[in-house]
Parts: sequence; structure tokens; C-alpha cells
Amino acid sequence: MIRKLFATAALVVLSVAAAPAAAQSAAPSFDLVVRAPDPLKEILERNLELRRYREVSDLDDAEIARLIVMAEKDARELLATQGYFAPDVKISREAGARTTLVVAVEPGERTRVAAVDIAFEGDIATTADPGAIAQRDAVRSGWGLAPGEGFTQTGWDRAKSDATKALLARRYPAARITYSLADVDAATASARLGLKLDSGALFRLGPLRVTGVERYDPVLVPRLARLPPGTIYDQEKIVQAQLRLSGSGYFDSAFIYVDPQSDPESADVQVTVREAQLQKVVLGVGFTTDGGPRASIEHIHNRLPGIGWRAVSKLQADKKNPYAQTEWTAIPDEKSWRWSVLARAERLDDDRLVTHSQRLRAGRFQDGDRIDRNVYVQYERSTVQNPRGVPLTPSETGEGSALSVNYIWTGRYFDNLQMPTSGYGIGIEVGGGITLGGDNSPFQRTVLRWIGYRPLQTGRLQLRAEGGAVFARESALLPATQLFRTGGDTTVRGYRFLDIGVPLVGDLVGPGRYLAVGSTEWQRPIVRRGQPTQFEHTLFVDAGAVADQVGDLRPKVGVGTGVRWRSPIGPVEAALAYGVQAKKLRLHFSAGFVF
Repeated sequence: MIRKLFATAALVVLSVAAAPAAAQSAAPSFDLVVRAPDPLKEILERNLELRRYREVSDLDDAEIARLIVMAEKDARELLATQGYFAPDVKISREAGARTTLVVAVEPGERTRVAAVDIAFEGDIATTADPGAIAQRDAVRSGWGLAPGEGFTQTGWDRAKSDATKALLARRYPAARITYSLADVDAATASARLGLKLDSGALFRLGPLRVTGVERYDPVLVPRLARLPPGTIYDQEKIVQAQLRLSGSGYFDSAFIYVDPQSDPESADVQVTVREAQLQKVVLGVGFTTDGGPRASIEHIHNRLPGIGWRAVSKLQADKKNPYAQTEWTAIPDEKSWRWSVLARAERLDDDRLVTHSQRLRAGRFQDGDRIDRNVYVQYERSTVQNPRGVPLTPSETGEGSALSVNYIWTGRYFDNLQMPTSGYGIGIEVGGGITLGGDNSPFQRTVLRWIGYRPLQTGRLQLRAEGGAVFARESALLPATQLFRTGGDTTVRGYRFLDIGVPLVGDLVGPGRYLAVGSTEWQRPIVRRGQPTQFEHTLFVDAGAVADQVGDLRPKVGVGTGVRWRSPIGPVEAALAYGVQAKKLRLHFSAGFVF
């Protein structure tokens, strides 16, 4: 029985000879023909050492004979990397106008994995911690070269690397391979694989050691990073901490390093940040199919004198929805809660009615890893212009003012918060207050939002639903900002921005007290040369309805197709949708994922 043992560095293809330092520019010394099944033919044509010597023009017969002997060994080693350990390789020389070397290969039976033995040592081998046990089981279940699969050197190396990364990603940053063996039996075309992983000790983070902070409060970094001492090491949490720091506006960049050679009970955590400027002005231009071209100017002050809060003030010029806004936020406390105040004035032109609204808000919010919370008190006021002069009442147009207390809870349980492909998100908004016009009526407002992703054999389904209701007396003069309208790029495609509402006289549309929106979208990758690209094709059906009575909800439907680019900053989509009730085609553009 012929048996070959390959350890970690097994199957490395070595060059059998060095090509001359400089190839001659004359015609090749010989032609090379490879006769082998695909894809082995391509591999041999690309990697055989003989290719290098074709350009040497002064080879004599003795040197070509020596190359033929060396080439057989070279071909066998290349075939072994693909799992063929008993091939029939014949290299012949054919005469002609120029010598032709023919490499004929019958690969024989491909070696397949017969058994896999993955063992552990270190903390993961002895702990009773359910998380570590699940991690150990995940390494075994996720092994990339299972029994019955064809053995290749690339697959063997990748499987070992992936298994190690699975340990390094959480709990065990000092994990390593202590033993690996591929026992190949060429006679039976089988391979028995053995791997032992040493997890090392369980790592817990120590206090953060921060460098780079000069102008801002030193407590900012640990409160934004949210990596308290004693936290179990987790690469994903560290990456998210870096993103929170660099995306906070206080820092232009952030890097977190955990030393795997430090004390596992209190590992050294080095945080290096580069502070952003105290103040900056940001100019922006853009375009949306809902609002057309727009321009904006934004001023940011990261530490207001006296109170130390961050102020972001923005002025946006937009045909449909220009606004001016300023928001001041405190630094987060130990539990990530922040105080916030906001003032906003905006104008909304839907080509029928023009609504001017003002809003003042004060409260606290908390941004978590998965869950966000927001509690605030808000005053708002809306006035409505009717350019067509159609007689309408304030309750029909949403003209009024109100004082309310509100709570918003959002949970995001996606596999990727920027570009999800599975998981779901849910949002709940609950508020109540009193109108400040007419008979000062109490009201209550509730909104539920949900989005889910379901992987399919080809692509995935995106399902989206939203429902809202405002409960108040019929005579209550509720401001338009507390009521509902829908339609446009991110809601019901095939319709204009906020085109779906309560029908009024004169072909006008007003806000309503009840909202229902649903969408089903099939997203599948666009494949090129057998590989998925960063572009996706979408097919979708959207529907939405707004009314003042539940029984009056009549959905308006949009159907269409689009192309999405999974860009580094989030999805960018162009979609063509047909509004079934509007009987029109509309082009929609959207960017980013927000929930």
C-alpha cells in the first residue's frame, strides 16, 4: 500500500530548477501542449515549469531531455494539490518545424476525505461555559472539508484557516494550531484529516488605555466604545466599538488593539484615536427622485462653551422639503443615555398643499448595540397653504398644534447592520398628548414598523410592514406632523412623494389618522462568470393606504424591478415602478439602509 503523510506545510510545489536570469528574445525553443481533463488542463498550462523554459532559445537536445524528466515530477506535484495522487503522466517529444512537448495526463481517481478528527486543548476543551461549548461545536459543524468531499491542498489550507479564525473571533485571541495531518492513501484514493487547536486561555478585557484625546472629555472614549473591564473578548464588538468612535463626530479615526500576549484575566486594550476638529462646516449637494436637486450647509460644534454639548445645525434647500434644524446633544453617561434638544422648521410642498411646520423637542436617547430608545417631550405646530383656493377645513389639511410625550423603541437583529441579508428589525412608537387649538383634545398615537430578510436558495426575500393609528375626537385639530401620508422612494414605489393620503376635493390629498404599508421584494445577486457580483436584481410589490377610518383603507399598489449596488457605504438602488392606481411609471433612486 502506498501512503503519503502531509503535515501543515504539505503539498508545497517547489520549483525544480531556476530559469535562466534573462530569457532570450528569440522564438520559443519548443511548443507546449497539455492534454488533460478540465479544469486540470488549465492548471497545468498555467503552472508547469516548462512554460518558463519555452522562451530560452538555445536549448539543446540534452537539456530538453532533462526538462522532460523534471516536468513529470512537477506535473505530479501540481496534480497532488488537486487531490490526484496516482495519475498517469506521460511527456513525449514530437518533431516538426519546432519541437513540441506533449504532456498527457490521465488523473485517475480523485482522493476524497474519508474521516476528519478535530480535537481541542486549552480552555475551550475543559470549560463548561455554554458559549464556549457552542463555539467549539460551531468549529466542528462549520469545517470546510467534510467526509466525502474531494481533497485539495487549497481546501485543506482554507479549512484549517477558517477553523482557527472561528476561535480567534471570540474568547480566544491567542488560539493556534498545534497539530495538523493529512494522511493520504493513494491506493484507495482516500484521506484522513487530523487537526488539534489550542484555544489558549479565555481572554477578558482590562481597562482601556486611550491615546490621542486632548480637546474632548476623556470619558467620551470608554462611554462610546462600551467595552467595560471584564468583557469577554469579541472581535465583532471591538469592530463595532471602532465604528462608534469614528462615526460619533468627535474622532476622525479610531483603532483598538488587544494584546494576545497580555494577562488573559485583564488583557491590555490600547485605543488610539485621532480627534476631529472642534468646529467644521459641511457643504452638500444631492438629488432624489422624490425631491429633485438639493443643497445643504451644516455647521458642527463638538464642544459648546459652558455646557460641553455637541451642536449640529443644518440648512437644506430642497424643492419639496426644505428645512432648518439644530440639535444639541450631551455626551453619553455610563449607561449610554444622552440628553438632547432639537428645533426644526420645515416646508413641505406636495404640488397640491404647502405645509409649514415647527417643532421643539427635549428628551433623552440611548443608542445600544442592537436596541435604541428615545424618550422626549415635543411641541409642534403646522399651518397649511392652499394655492388652489379649494375650501378645506383645518382638520382635513392637518393644520393645528399639539404638546406630546413620546417613546420610541427600535430593535435591530440583522446579520449585518449596514447591509443585512437575514434577520429582522422592529420599531415601536408610542405617544400621547393634547392639541392646543380648538377644544384642546387629548390624543394617542402608535406606530409599528417591521422588516425581515429570509434567505432563499437564490437570493433572499425582503418583507416590510408598517402600521400607524392616531386616536382622538373627530373635532381634534391635529398637526400634520402627527398624522400620516405615504408614497415615494422608500415607501410605496410607483407613486409620488407622499402621494397616498386622504382624498380631498379638487384632487387634493390630505393626511390621515390610519396608515398601512406592506412590501415584498425578491433580491438576487447578478452572476458573472459563475460568481456573484456586488450588484443585485430586485422584483417587488409595494402597497400602502391612508384613511381617517379603518374601513376606508384602500391600498394603492406599485410593482416594479430594479438594480441594487451593494456599495461599501450601503445599498444604492435604482428602481422602475408602475403605480397600478396612478397608471404611471416612475423612476426611483435610494441610498443606504435605515431602520
